[in-house]
Amino acid sequence: MTMIDDINVLYSILFFLWLQYLWELYLEIRQYRVCQHTKDVPQELRGVMNKDIFDKARSYSIDKSSFGFVKSAVSIITSTFIIYTGLLAKVWNYSQSNSPWEGEVATSCIWLFILTTLSSVLDLPFSIYYTFVLEEKYGFNKQTATFFTLDKIKAYILSQSLTLPICSIIILIVKYGGEYFFVWLWITVGVILMVLLTIYPSYIAPLFDKYTPLPEGELRTNIEKLASELKFPLDQLYVVEGSKRSAHSNAYFYGLFAKRIVLFDTLLAKPESGGCENDEVLAVLSHELGHWKHSHITKRLIIMQTNLLLVFLVFAFMFRYPPIYQAVGFPTKLQPVLVGLLVVMQYIMVPYNELLSFLLTCLSRYFEFQADKFATKLKKAEPLQRALIQLNKDNLGFPVYDSLYSAWHHSHPPLLQRLDALKTKQD
Repeated sequence: MTMIDDINVLYSILFFLWLQYLWELYLEIRQYRVCQHTKDVPQELRGVMNKDIFDKARSYSIDKSSFGFVKSAVSIITSTFIIYTGLLAKVWNYSQSNSPWEGEVATSCIWLFILTTLSSVLDLPFSIYYTFVLEEKYGFNKQTATFFTLDKIKAYILSQSLTLPICSIIILIVKYGGEYFFVWLWITVGVILMVLLTIYPSYIAPLFDKYTPLPEGELRTNIEKLASELKFPLDQLYVVEGSKRSAHSNAYFYGLFAKRIVLFDTLLAKPESGGCENDEVLAVLSHELGHWKHSHITKRLIIMQTNLLLVFLVFAFMFRYPPIYQAVGFPTKLQPVLVGLLVVMQYIMVPYNELLSFLLTCLSRYFEFQADKFATKLKKAEPLQRALIQLNKDNLGFPVYDSLYSAWHHSHPPLLQRLDALKTKQD
């Protein structure tokens, strides 16, 4: 291998990263212009969304776009700096010289700990601004400084506690797994992901939010009745105290085997102050149960596992190629597993990741329409329309989007498209 190979890989990485950034920037600018130029409530929403709410949603969308412009610009400049200056290799040398233990696993853990800590520190000003300035401006932020700080500390500790052991296992499998290590790596990581999905409801989610059983009453009775009629394996029915974090509202279910339905307390507030009526909550849950009925979660898991196998196969093919290490500042013959995995997955595979993301977005939109159709079959189309409008107003969602931006970014169809589809199916 020659220096030309290293330079070619280096500039290929930078080219893909900047191409991705410029494409995303182009889409954001298109949507930003739509927000700036759309000053009237769409015909379909007149009578259900007043001008004040619409203007506030428009302003909120413009402010979020402006924030996104700055954050993405800082991100691409930071990534370019890290790659071009060989910072990954410099941090590795520091980790190796200061490690109290011998071996690649120990050095990799220190290296990863330093990089993730630096990333958290760099992201902190943006997180503070978004929460306490932007969200506060529009009445969404409900966090105190103490709550925010404790939340970040818990998330950081949990992330390090999970990431470092998992990465250690990955390194050992790659180094000692033989020619077909990528198969053992795929199986191991797949099992770990399934375990995390299983324990998340009971042990991880409660670390961040308070979950209480939905009180007895008409809503609980109706939800349990609906679940029973559909043979949905309902295990628990919870209300999450999301109002301590944000005024945004939602509802969802999770669990691989026994299922738990979770309602945000903000969803259950009085409609005049934000929130939905009981029949609207049932309509939203009917949509969520549509995802279960059509096995959307299972299909997503299968796609995720298939993609994971493909990624590890590409990594197995490329990780012994010296220029991918030398391009980011590592000397000849030094090829740490974790560095190779990072470069391949985060940099080399940028075009593939972008294409996959777009295809998954398209699939997700199809799933959402399927779930809406399922709710329509349960005679919930009309209350679901009301719920979608109410949730859009509560969350200050701007209802008008550039078509290309929406096609690329929206895993959920925009409000006007969903309302139109629901009316068509209802008729």
